[in-house]
Amino acid sequence: MKLVIAIVHDEDAGNLIEDLTNNNYRITKLATTGGFLRAGNTTLLVGVEDEEVDKVIGIIKNNCESRKEIATSPAPVSGTTGVFIPYPIEVTVGGATVFVVDVEKYVKL
Repeated sequence: MKLVIAIVHDEDAGNLIEDLTNNNYRITKLATTGGFLRAGNTTLLVGVEDEEVDKVIGIIKNNCESRKEIATSPAPVSGTTGVFIPYPIEVTVGGATVFVVDVEKYVKL
């Protein structure tokens, strides 16, 4: 058995959850925050048999597209006057970060 941990953009989470549940996967949803942009993410935990891992990753890939957005810098620049001046930067959002880990033991009570 494997545990698939998928960190996805909040905008992609709804469709992904619906697609996973329509394919009879049970998921646990966690609200998380990214460290760089400090933006909302959703972390999904999906326990699957080894042979199902590629199917789950395919569903994630079909629902989570990366895209470019303009965001305000997460760390404002300060000049010699000590004034903070945030500036716009182009960032890639969306997509998914996926980890697959072995499950030593699974118990459902």
